[in-house]
Amino acid sequence: MSFETVIGLEVHVELKTRSKIFCSCSNEFGAEPNTNVCPICSGFPGMLPVLNQQVVEYAIKAGLALNCEIADYCKFDRKNYFYPDLPKAYQISQYDLPVCKKGYLDIEFGGTKKRIGITRAHLEEDAGKLVHQGSISSTPFSLVDLNRSGVPLLEIVSEPDLRSSQEARAYMEKIRSVLLFAGVSDCKMEEGSLRCDANVSVRPSGQATLGTRTEIKNLNSFKAMEKAIDFEVQRQIEAIEDGEEIIQETRTWEEDKQITRSMRSKEEAHDYRYFPEPDLPPLRISRKWVNDIIQSMPEMPEQARERIMDEHGLSAYDASLLTLTPDFLGFFDECTRYYHDGKIISNWMMGEMSKLLNQKNLDITQCKINPVHLVDMLKLMDEGRISGKMAKEVFEAMFETGSPPEAIIKEKGMEQISDEDTLEKIILEVIAKNPRVVEDYRNGKKKATGFLVGQVMQATRGQANPALVNQILARKLNS
Repeated sequence: MSFETVIGLEVHVELKTRSKIFCSCSNEFGAEPNTNVCPICSGFPGMLPVLNQQVVEYAIKAGLALNCEIADYCKFDRKNYFYPDLPKAYQISQYDLPVCKKGYLDIEFGGTKKRIGITRAHLEEDAGKLVHQGSISSTPFSLVDLNRSGVPLLEIVSEPDLRSSQEARAYMEKIRSVLLFAGVSDCKMEEGSLRCDANVSVRPSGQATLGTRTEIKNLNSFKAMEKAIDFEVQRQIEAIEDGEEIIQETRTWEEDKQITRSMRSKEEAHDYRYFPEPDLPPLRISRKWVNDIIQSMPEMPEQARERIMDEHGLSAYDASLLTLTPDFLGFFDECTRYYHDGKIISNWMMGEMSKLLNQKNLDITQCKINPVHLVDMLKLMDEGRISGKMAKEVFEAMFETGSPPEAIIKEKGMEQISDEDTLEKIILEVIAKNPRVVEDYRNGKKKATGFLVGQVMQATRGQANPALVNQILARKLNS
C-alpha cells in the first residue's frame, strides 16, 4: 500500500516590540532568568492586563503580508491548561474571532509553485520557558524562566496542504522571509522567536479522509523540522502496516536520538475550556487604521525579486536568493548604487560571501565587509590591478579584518603587473630558459603554452595579468 503524507504547521512568531503584550516589561532576549518580569506577566492574582497597541499593529502588518483578511472586530479568550511555565494556569489567546484569517502563501518547490492556505493568525501571550537538564523526557528536574512569559506571539495556522517535509521547510522559509521584510519579528530560530508545531498524519493514497494526526511540539530549526516530520511519517506508516492504531497525541523531537517520543495525549479545543477574557474588552479595528498600515507597508520579497530581475537582468533563482532577508537585499541594493553590473555583485554575494558567512555561522549584518569596499574591489579588477584569483584572497582578508581592498593589496604586495614592457622582459626570460617547450609548441603541441604561462606566473608570484601574459606569449611564440 502507498501512503500520502498530510502536514499542517502552527508557526509561532515572537513580535519584536520593546515591551510585552499586556505589561511594560522588556521584550529583550538574553536577560538573566526571571529578571524581565512583573506581577502581571508572572501571574500574580488580581493583576489586570493592558493591551500593547504596537502588538496589534504588527499583527495587522503580518496578516497583510500573509494575504489574510483583517478582522473589523476581534476578542481575546482564556485558554485553560496547567503547565509549570504557565503561572496563571491559563493563556490569554484568541479562539473564534482572531485578528487575521483566510490567508495564503505561494511557495516554490521542485520547480513548481503551490499555494498553501492559512486558516488564521491570532495573537496570544507566550508562556515561560522550561530549562531541562538534558532531554525533556529524561531530565531529573526542570527550571522555570518567566522572562518569555507575556512576550507577544502571533500563531499562524496553515491548512493541511503540505505533503512532505521539504514542502514544509519551503513554507517555513517563505514565512520567515515575509515576516522579516514586514519588519515585525527578527525570526531568530536559535532564540526561539520563530518555531513551529507540526501536525502530521498519513493516509492511503487516494483516500479523502484525513488520518489520525500527531503533533510534534517546538521545532526550532529547519533541519530539526524536516528530520522530525520524516521520522514521524515513517513511524506512522510502519505502525499502520503492523496493524497498530495511530493515537492522537503530542510528541517531542529528541535531537540526540533522532526520534519523536510521546509526551501526552492530544487535547481537543473543548478541553481548553475557552471563554472570553473578562479583563480585556473586544477590539474594534478601523478600516482607516488598516489602510494607513497598508500605505506604510515595506517592499515584500516578491516585489523585490521582480524589481531586481527587471533592473539588473538577474535570473529568478539569483533574485530569490538575494531576497531571502531584507538585510541581504539591502547590501545588494547599496552595492548597485556604486557599481554598474548587478550580476557580478550577485555572483560575489552568493558565492564567496555566502560561503564565508555559512562557515562562520554569521548573517550579513555581522559581516565586516561593507558595500563600498566590495565595489572598490570589483573596480580594481576592472582596472586590471588585481586578477580574479587575487580578488578572492583580498575578499577573504576583507571578511576577516574589515579593511579596504587598497590597504590589503598594499600590505600584501599583491598588485597585478599589467605593464607590457615589464611582462615582455619576464616572458622572454622564460622562453629562453625553456627551449624544448618552445620547440614542442612550434611542432603543434599547443598545450605547451600552459606550462610557459605557469612559469611566468611563478616568476611574478602570481601577480602578472593572465590575459596580457597570454597575448604577449602568443605574439612572441608565433613571431
